[in-house]
Amino acid sequence: MTKNKKNKRNASSREQEFFNIWRRIFQFIITHWFYMIRLKLIYRLEVEGKENIPKGNEYIVAPNHLSTLDPPMIASILPRPVAYMAKKELFENPFLCWWLNWLGAFAVDRENLSVSTIRTVLTIRKTDWIFGIFPQGKRQEPGKISGITKGFASLAKTTKCGILPIGIIGSQEARHMPFSGKIIIRIGELIPYSENVDEMVDKWTDSIQKLTGFKVEQLATV
Repeated sequence: MTKNKKNKRNASSREQEFFNIWRRIFQFIITHWFYMIRLKLIYRLEVEGKENIPKGNEYIVAPNHLSTLDPPMIASILPRPVAYMAKKELFENPFLCWWLNWLGAFAVDRENLSVSTIRTVLTIRKTDWIFGIFPQGKRQEPGKISGITKGFASLAKTTKCGILPIGIIGSQEARHMPFSGKIIIRIGELIPYSENVDEMVDKWTDSIQKLTGFKVEQLATV
């Protein structure tokens, strides 16, 4: 079995050696160089609250979600590489599978969270990477906070990690002319680890409302 086929098959299961220096360098080049140039020139990116980023990796990055630009954009402003959870369907495309593998992402079945996925999240905790997840699961309309699931808080409980809320405003505007867009990222205060999943979800929701000015449309689901 080739390495590529093995990665496709075991995309939800990552060992500690997967998060190596080569993937760290690859993600840094793509996010901090390629994407940051684009973000600065085209979208006039502004970042607020960097002082709220913890020094270690004992936290989960949890932004709201507006655009496909969000994952690399968030990784570009953080000091550590981010291992994102991505829907398993993306790994069925050979190029996307290769791309996501090199960026340190891993697969998740949205309908059924597997044991291997949970183990991968625990593995990330042992590296110098940060686990990243979008609590809304998929892109949402700007101005509203909807589609929230409790999975991210359950994983925070499992890993005994705090949750770093990050508010994104404006990334849904896919403009291509230099200086024609505007994206604001606001990093909130760390939400401490708690055994109470609902409490962490509520705190994340309240924080995102304050950071973005968006309003909650529906309650979180399992």
